Amino acid sequence: MNNGAGGAYKKMVQLQQTATQNEESNGLFHLTEARHNLMNRTPGTPVSVRSSYQSSPAYPLSPTYAFSPVISYTIASSVEMHLNENRNDKNINKSSLSGWRLLQMNAPEWKRTLMGCFGAVSSGAIQPIYAYCMGTVASVYFLKDSSKLKSEIRLYSLIFLGLAVASFFANLLQHYNFAIMGERLVKRVREKTLAKVLTFEIGWFDEDENSSAAICARLSTEASTFRSFIADRMSLLVQVFFSASLAFLFSLIVTWRIAIVMIAFQPLLIGSFYSRSVLMRSMSEKAQKAQNEGSQLASEAIVNHRTITAFSSQKKILNLFVETMRGPRQQSIKQGYISGFGLFSSQFLTTASISLTFWYGGRLITQGLVTPKHLFQAFFILMSTGKNIADTGSMTSDLAKGGGAIKRIFAILDRRSEIEPHEDGKGIEVEESNKGEIELKGVFFAYPARPNQMIFRGLCLKIKAGKTLALVGQSGSGKSTIIGLIERFYDPQSGSIFIDGYDIKSYNLRNLRSHIALVSQEPTLFAGTIRQNIAYGKVEAKEAEIRKAAILANAHEFISSMKDGYETYCGERGIKLSGGQKQRIALARAILKNPMILLLDEATSALDSESESLVQKALEKMMVRRTSVVVAHRLSTIEKADSIAVIKNGKVVEQGSHSSLLGIGRAGAYYSLINLQTGHSPYR
Repeated sequence: MNNGAGGAYKKMVQLQQTATQNEESNGLFHLTEARHNLMNRTPGTPVSVRSSYQSSPAYPLSPTYAFSPVISYTIASSVEMHLNENRNDKNINKSSLSGWRLLQMNAPEWKRTLMGCFGAVSSGAIQPIYAYCMGTVASVYFLKDSSKLKSEIRLYSLIFLGLAVASFFANLLQHYNFAIMGERLVKRVREKTLAKVLTFEIGWFDEDENSSAAICARLSTEASTFRSFIADRMSLLVQVFFSASLAFLFSLIVTWRIAIVMIAFQPLLIGSFYSRSVLMRSMSEKAQKAQNEGSQLASEAIVNHRTITAFSSQKKILNLFVETMRGPRQQSIKQGYISGFGLFSSQFLTTASISLTFWYGGRLITQGLVTPKHLFQAFFILMSTGKNIADTGSMTSDLAKGGGAIKRIFAILDRRSEIEPHEDGKGIEVEESNKGEIELKGVFFAYPARPNQMIFRGLCLKIKAGKTLALVGQSGSGKSTIIGLIERFYDPQSGSIFIDGYDIKSYNLRNLRSHIALVSQEPTLFAGTIRQNIAYGKVEAKEAEIRKAAILANAHEFISSMKDGYETYCGERGIKLSGGQKQRIALARAILKNPMILLLDEATSALDSESESLVQKALEKMMVRRTSVVVAHRLSTIEKADSIAVIKNGKVVEQGSHSSLLGIGRAGAYYSLINLQTGHSPYR
């Protein structure tokens, strides 16, 4: 302190005192707000601790008490009914699970398909030929002429050797080509699925079945099912189908009487396998849903491991995980019982067919209708076919799981986004003449995850081009929601949003968002270098532009002080950087974008005093001559805005400058908010 006004410690103390005063006023504001919410909620209505913008992971807010006043509007009620009707209409086409559709998706690999099918057909043909030769050899050993016996044995030995060589090349051709097809199909499916998911509206991610764990499972595990389905299952089906067809033909030619008896059992075998497949399919879907819940819990535990460690909650989380995984375990046990019973049925029917064949064949031999040679030939041919069908049937559980996975993947690929990004060349594009004037007219809005809780009820708001508008109001009033609507993360149920006089829906969405920058309370950094994270703000950004943006964001100094400078690895979610450093990198990314519209959602509320001061200075530089929308609780930030809008009960109740709103007096909503923050009348 003796160093005087220029001392670093004294500056930090001054900053800390200012921040402490603001924090105390903010705390009073939140406490009074919570009390007000509790006083105004209807009896029996639970208090929600979710923020109004909790559905978007890009805008995390501190848990605050949200309330919905008991006010009835005829228009709002009709909007809610309309929203519920739309919610029931999922706009998802019924997905075809035909093999034809899979082949269409794998059309670029048609040459591999032909070669793989040729190998599968060859492998299928070898099996009945081998069985036919086995039946013939069995009768050869009954020959009494030793010289003929030797020549026959020598001949069939060479035949078996030739079949072995042919089988080697046929299997190699079959599995090699189908494996390549499967790998390329998985790559294609993952790329298409991720590209499709990235086009979906934010509301789609709010639904429980579309959690991050479920989507990751579809991209990794379920997409791999396509490889298994193509590389293993499809090739085996082609092989078995051709093998069975050829075997039935051979057996009917050799001795149709015995062949008919053995073939009669095949529908029973197929029926038992099909029944098991239907049961396994429905159970696999339930098991997958339960598995996703466990994956979601595990994902959250890993992401929030610091909090879990700080509160020593490892045992509690583990117990929750064990409880969540109980469902998948029970489903797997049921699947095992059904699979085992189905396999038992098929084996029983196979054994019964063998017994009946020898009993009936013996009677035919005694009657002189067939010879032992023909009996053995038909028996070996059809027995090998039965074994192949049994092998195919044993994979019904895998086919059931694969069918459910393919259905979920196709459901994503077939879905049309409710907010479809325009393709290049379609829609209005932002030009240099655009100024960034924003207007919301008669907006009614509720989040898709909470359709019965209306956030806005006829909200009207105008933001002049090149000016700064501050949004104030109690937590849960919809301040951050306005930012989401301007970004068009959501569409209002009623009303319109205009930018420079044009409806936001008429703009090319990709182009429009390239002229809007968002800085939120918790900045989003990716696992990469600092340079890469800043460069996300502009395609093909030059080194000089990146450094200039970092300088304007007050980030260049701390970046240069690091060992690797701009090549410093940020870690997953920027975990290797402090909160202030992450925020300034996010600011540099926004500055590099050179946006027409700047959206700030509590950009400094989570920072310490020194970091807040640096970030605030960078923000003030960036907001010059740009249309800026600021969500903030701190009075120092609000006072500097050109205009202030007070949001209450889903509408703008007051709008004007800081001094003009205070001039309304004690009856004004803004006056009351300032009074809560400062703890005394603004005029004292």
